Amino acid sequence: MIIGVLKEPAHEQRVALLPAEIGNLVKQNIQVSIQKDAGLSAFASNEEYEKAGAQLKSREEILSQSDVVFCINKLDNAEIDKLKNKAVLFGVFAPYDNVELIKYLQQKGITTFSMDIVPRTTRAQSMDVLSSMATVAGYKAVLTAATELPRFFPMFMTAAGTITPAKVLILGAGVAGLQAISTARRLGAVVEAFDVRSAVKEEVQSLGAKFVEVEGAKDDKAAGGYAVEQTEEFQQKQREAIHNAAIKSDVVICTAQIPGRKAPLLLLNSSLKEMKKGSVVIDLAASSGGNCESTKNNETIIHEGVKVIGNSFYASTIPSDASKMYGKNLMNFMKLLIKEGQLHLNFEDDIVAGTCVTHDGNITNERVKGLIK
Repeated sequence: MIIGVLKEPAHEQRVALLPAEIGNLVKQNIQVSIQKDAGLSAFASNEEYEKAGAQLKSREEILSQSDVVFCINKLDNAEIDKLKNKAVLFGVFAPYDNVELIKYLQQKGITTFSMDIVPRTTRAQSMDVLSSMATVAGYKAVLTAATELPRFFPMFMTAAGTITPAKVLILGAGVAGLQAISTARRLGAVVEAFDVRSAVKEEVQSLGAKFVEVEGAKDDKAAGGYAVEQTEEFQQKQREAIHNAAIKSDVVICTAQIPGRKAPLLLLNSSLKEMKKGSVVIDLAASSGGNCESTKNNETIIHEGVKVIGNSFYASTIPSDASKMYGKNLMNFMKLLIKEGQLHLNFEDDIVAGTCVTHDGNITNERVKGLIK
């Protein structure tokens, strides 16, 4: 069996597999091909890959010769056309938002595993790419905010007087939000956090933050730990609570997302207008519409004296550790599939079945099927 690892597009600094993970595959008599310079942005040289047992190949060779292809970002149709017959593709394809891509993979008979829909179960935690990348994003968002804020994060007692600590509001207490809370607290900020899921209250408080609670939230246990859409009445209450917290804050970190749907609008322009001048909003939900009304994806704007940074791509800005985490998740997933050096797709396993999007000319994911018109 040949596993090929592709170099990511120019905007992406991560790589799907670092040299440290190659040796285990080679020991199983698996040939690993790596596209030349694939790891350079993550500070992994061609020589390190070769020393680990990988073979340097061109992109064309990897696409046409590999039984299994590892990547992070989606391929275009022209590259999908070059894949080996019945190849198996692993990456982060956002299948609920890229239905046309999934249909094309189906038509070409490619088996596709989208690592961003690994079921959020206890057994699958070590394979959860979304959680890993959210950890990176939550951490980096706070560091970015601390750099952009014209004030200190911690309290200082100085000869010139006392500097009060920054106040940080975190919207969404999922993995990114919890990491943001933890990082902001380490930097000395006073932190509040909001989430519609009351179940995360204890986690928020255990990290030293105050939980902004709004009564009447709909909590769907079948949502796999994700937030769900709320009633209009509740949304009005939450906007008022968030407004009151935001206007007292120096920094707002937005992380709330609902998979396959537009991000909930939580921070309105009316709130930005009353926030302190020089305050900073970091919106990690920018690619799905943003939690802040003024957010523009991949842009930084100033609205009413508040800096709004729309960035859903922070994982790529810490490429070494982000690549390490992604590769570990991928290799833990492959343990379910590789037996004696060969790929065995056991769709009786709920993790395997839940992560697969296309197989044998069919779309296997029920939610994606429902999006096809």
